[in-house]
Amino acid sequence: MRKILVKSIKGNEILAKTLLSDMDTVLVPKGTLLRKNYISKLSELKIDSIYVEDEISEGISEQEITENKIKEQCQDIVADTINRYAYSGNSEFERLKDVVSDIINDMLNQPEVMFNISGVRQKSESIYAHSLNVCALSVLLALRLNLPKDKINEIAVGSVLHDIGYVNIPVEEIRKENVDDYTEKEIKLLRMHVIHGYSIVENEKWLSKASKEIVLSHHELIDGSGFPMHLDGKKMKIGTKIVSICNMFDDLVYGNFVKPMKVYEAFEYIVGLGGQKLDMDVVKVFNESVAAYPIGTIVKTSEEEVGIVIKQNSKCPTRPVIRIFKDKHGKSINDWVEKDLTKKLTLFIKETLDDF
Repeated sequence: MRKILVKSIKGNEILAKTLLSDMDTVLVPKGTLLRKNYISKLSELKIDSIYVEDEISEGISEQEITENKIKEQCQDIVADTINRYAYSGNSEFERLKDVVSDIINDMLNQPEVMFNISGVRQKSESIYAHSLNVCALSVLLALRLNLPKDKINEIAVGSVLHDIGYVNIPVEEIRKENVDDYTEKEIKLLRMHVIHGYSIVENEKWLSKASKEIVLSHHELIDGSGFPMHLDGKKMKIGTKIVSICNMFDDLVYGNFVKPMKVYEAFEYIVGLGGQKLDMDVVKVFNESVAAYPIGTIVKTSEEEVGIVIKQNSKCPTRPVIRIFKDKHGKSINDWVEKDLTKKLTLFIKETLDDF
């Protein structure tokens, strides 16, 4: 199984997960043989990505991608809680404790897990999926930094709620296809989400001060160039340092009001800012915890072969195991060859092929 963009459908793929409408009506059942004309039909339904079973992805499980597992368990609760806030206020925020507990337990049960995100997400799920990705990665980094359990819990809660302020901003009216088209006024309005968010959670007695600070300060940077208070590294708490990195990474991968990058590009960008704008100690742990080339990614090697990432190597995020299915001449290989890049040190991933 692998996740692909709808525009990449070539025909004859098998749908691996039933497509449902917002009302949970079956649109296309699992097992359907896809045709090229599905591209326009699915696009009209605002479906951007699907799961397919094809020969090259044989043996890859959906559960191996972190965001899928977390999303299946928690997204409905987060979406429902935030939507309820929009209509009835803060009364049900405490339901998010269950979300946080599930995420922390998942990470504790998989201490060597590499954080895998596909880089493909439906527009309709962006806010909630973003919050959950940021929470899951923040918890993973906090665990690997050996922070106390109560501190990890505070970071998890703060990261789930970090973008709650967007409910008070007409995001869809402002959103641009080209990020360079935002006016200075629109940028200022979008940045106000941290102030709105803090005002929403400020009087929540069940929330710790540290969680509330994350909602307010998750766009701060250690050189003082962030917002809204231009804090420097000495004034930033560890929770803020962690969530600011995780938030930036997910924003870059999914193009949340910034130019989107491929996963490995966003990975390298974050690592490059270590010690300059992002806390170096947290970046070091990030570097060991995130898969630069997620499972299911189609890649081209330095020897011009084409393959699919099937496994990760712990603490070697840029050196996964890949299944080669096309040789350097573009000819399909009948007997796949698996190459572990931690053992083939002269072989590198040259690029990823998103539209394969």
